[in-house]
Amino acid sequence: MTARHDGQPAELIPRPDMTFPALRAALARVAPSRLPEFLADRDMAFTAATRHGSFRPVRFFQVTWATEIEIERRPPLAARYRAALEAANALDRDDPRWRAAMDTCLALREEARAAVTGGGGPVRRDR
Repeated sequence: MTARHDGQPAELIPRPDMTFPALRAALARVAPSRLPEFLADRDMAFTAATRHGSFRPVRFFQVTWATEIEIERRPPLAARYRAALEAANALDRDDPRWRAAMDTCLALREEARAAVTGGGGPVRRDR
């Protein structure tokens, strides 16, 4: 765990492996209220993978939740993401600040996704 100059940790926990047990354990530490959502998404991913005979839904699940955990495990990133999301939710879509807030949300999510995938290309959802 690294610390910032203001005493706030830069990371709450180490980045977990992209396995179901590691992701579940990490989520339980950084956002336990989201465990039911995680488990429901896992079930849907396995169902889709079985139905389509493809590993892609499982990989999409892993990257999606690793990204969520990446945001939550890094307090400065999580704070910036929440502030941008709150701004977007408070503004009218016709307000230019709404687009700026949404762009910030997307950029921060992409930063987190790139961190967990090594900067690879987009992950496609195969359904």
